[in-house]
Amino acid sequence: MLGPLLRLLSGCGGVWPTSPAPASASGEDSEGRDGLLWWRDLARCHAGEVSLAVAQANQVLEDQCRLESAPPLGTVIGVFDGHGGPDAARFACDNLFPNLREASSGPQGVTANAVREAFLATEAGFLELVSRLWETQPDIATVGTCCLVGVVHKRTLFVASLGDSRAVLGKKVGRTGQIAAEQLSSEHNANQEAVRQELMAQHPDDPQIVALKHGVWRVRGLIQVSRSIGDVYLKHAKYNTERIKPKFRLSESFTRPILSADPSIISRNLQPSDSFIIFASDGLWEHLSNQDAVEIVHNHQRAGSARRLIKAALQEAARKREMRYSDLTKIDKKVRRHFHDDIIVIVLFLNYDLLVKGAARGQPLSIRCALDY
Repeated sequence: MLGPLLRLLSGCGGVWPTSPAPASASGEDSEGRDGLLWWRDLARCHAGEVSLAVAQANQVLEDQCRLESAPPLGTVIGVFDGHGGPDAARFACDNLFPNLREASSGPQGVTANAVREAFLATEAGFLELVSRLWETQPDIATVGTCCLVGVVHKRTLFVASLGDSRAVLGKKVGRTGQIAAEQLSSEHNANQEAVRQELMAQHPDDPQIVALKHGVWRVRGLIQVSRSIGDVYLKHAKYNTERIKPKFRLSESFTRPILSADPSIISRNLQPSDSFIIFASDGLWEHLSNQDAVEIVHNHQRAGSARRLIKAALQEAARKREMRYSDLTKIDKKVRRHFHDDIIVIVLFLNYDLLVKGAARGQPLSIRCALDY
């Protein structure tokens, strides 16, 4: 379906990393910017190689991302898709990784429980921030973020998620040369029947816990995601008062949190057939299927994979609106949000042999998207 589009893919982009990209005659490890697209084409990390790109649509970028690759944690990737403003995504991007280091500092090291502790500590920290700012900046109570975190520690992969960002594994299919997509993360979006059933089971006395508005299911008619960092106006009733904007207020108080910050976590031993993992905010998945995305990565060179995915998504967004991709790219931020969301994509190419040897390759790598502050 996307074949004709893929042949048109070309480079444009930019990322603002902590570890600068070294000069490369081949251009593989390059960074740059073209309009509202930023990228880091390919960099070495302790789990293999990584490609990263960001496309902005909102007036202020609400998505953030971070990658840290160094002993003893291994390679840690975070995608933070904010809503209601950038504050919660920036806070989670700043604090979740340090919280993970702290939670993993004991004798057991990196575990699913340590990952969960890091999420809950980040939530507690943001709640403390809201409490401090409540009198002067009450809108901070209505800001939240989805969180998707992947950790490659030795030969074990952990994926933890809140909200509807997604991690998809590209797996080699025997010796056929083909690639298959396997979704690793759970999504917490009220448009999914399982999520609605979960919410109704958790809130049996609340007939309005989910409501269909304009063809979209929302929690209490307000928000699509059922789990997040932030959104404290739906977790603590004392922050759902006349101090926040009317569109966020509930007509009745509540006694238990409506949203949760408890992540879904999977862990698995990596296999030689596990080729790469795509971590991306829902802005990508609105336009590309899991299989489309893994085939785009598989059928092209590694360098530029993340921005290639973004370009394919934007071409599909343009097609849906019966416009040319070149015209879409001329639309400025804020207005661009009517056509697509902010998009973050990180593609991690796994080096199984390196993981088996347990050898840390090269220098520590740190990449942080810090756009439009």
